[in-house]
Amino acid sequence: MGTGSAVKPAVCTLFHRASELIGRRWTGAIIYVLLKERCRFAELRTSIPGITDRMLSERLQELEEEGIVERRVIPETPVRIDYALTPKGRALARPFDAIGRWAHDWLGAPPSSPGPLTRRRRRH
Repeated sequence: MGTGSAVKPAVCTLFHRASELIGRRWTGAIIYVLLKERCRFAELRTSIPGITDRMLSERLQELEEEGIVERRVIPETPVRIDYALTPKGRALARPFDAIGRWAHDWLGAPPSSPGPLTRRRRRH
């Protein structure tokens, strides 16, 4: 058989769905913080520099709809609300640890020499 008839690898639809969900902007940071401890909204916002209230609210709602985050209402005066990972969310601890190790190994320091796609500017 020629190389033209070889079966090309296809992306697993579940993998693609998972990477799109977790890879959304701010979602990884939210999960990262909640892996450490249960948090109130303001604590999450403070822990994630640059996130807006609106974006945090949207991402928490998406994660709640996916069953990754649970929202707990504590009937006090005033009412208190906090967020925690569900068992489904806590199951992300090992993948997040692996991503953290990879980031420290490969993204921790700038490359010592330009890669093949990096161009050096010539001085005239």
